[in-house]
Amino acid sequence: MLTGLEEKVLEFITRYITQNGHSPTLIEIGDALEINSKGTIHRYVDSLIKKGHLHRDGRSWRGLRLTGEQNKRLIILPFVGRIAAGKPIEAIPEQLEINFSDMLMGSDRYALEVRGDSMIEAGIFDGDYVVVRQTDTANNGDIVIALIDNGEATLKRLRKHGDRVELIPANQSMAPMIYPADRVYIQGVVVGQVRSYR
Repeated sequence: MLTGLEEKVLEFITRYITQNGHSPTLIEIGDALEINSKGTIHRYVDSLIKKGHLHRDGRSWRGLRLTGEQNKRLIILPFVGRIAAGKPIEAIPEQLEINFSDMLMGSDRYALEVRGDSMIEAGIFDGDYVVVRQTDTANNGDIVIALIDNGEATLKRLRKHGDRVELIPANQSMAPMIYPADRVYIQGVVVGQVRSYR
């Protein structure tokens, strides 16, 4: 298990390697995370090496590299199915992976392919992929994955009204969906999207 700061150090190192092709120095890590002590960063990096998340080649800090499993865990997201952006459809898991890298990394992330046009005014179109942070809570205004009656899932903007939940499409031609709160289970919050122009 990683501490919160170890996770931040590891995520920064991963982003840096992805963008630059080599690892950062301790000073660069400290600057990015606003930690002034080089010794503190040294301890966190050593801990990540001992826990098997990093490997150091030679004496230079530029020789840090991600272990194979850590690299895979952070930059390949599970593709778990398709999500309706119109009439809710049954969510059926699939066994695929999509490599998104960088800002989309994290063990609590997964991807869904959008089907429908209810979120087009939010810039989410049929065929887009949304990246979701898995959580069972969300704030008003969040774009969420909502499971209705434990059977149908949909992508909508959330608005809570006491004991009722409003799932709002981003398409003026469609009406909001309103349910008692106990019929709606939040499965995640959208944190990003990817669109292919092929």
